Amino acid sequence: MKNLTDSFVSLGHWPSAGSFGFNTDILATNPINLSVVLGVLIFFGKGVCASCSEIEREKVNLINATSYSLEQLENYKNETLHFEQQRAINQVRQQVFQQALQGALGTLNSCLNSELHFRTISANIGILGAMEEITD
Repeated sequence: MKNLTDSFVSLGHWPSAGSFGFNTDILATNPINLSVVLGVLIFFGKGVCASCSEIEREKVNLINATSYSLEQLENYKNETLHFEQQRAINQVRQQVFQQALQGALGTLNSCLNSELHFRTISANIGILGAMEEITD
């Protein structure tokens, strides 16, 4: 216990540091070691920063490429939808035309008797003959 008390008492009797000042002893302040450490940090830090910026550039390039690909996919999707829509419209037109033609033929066949049929054919032959005379 006495040793412990003596150690605390000796701590209280340390001499004061005196006044504030600069230490000009090169070996005591160690600027050589500090400059070596700073030089190594700067040398290897450049490589780390360069690789970080390269990674960031690659990341931006990948994001841009992905954005362009998504834009192209959106355009292809819209073109496909437009093509399918046009195809559906053409199918409906064709079906409407077929139904109208079938209806017209059905109406003509039900309304035409043999005499009316003969007169229609004669009139059409006359029209074709007149067209042939005009072209000659």
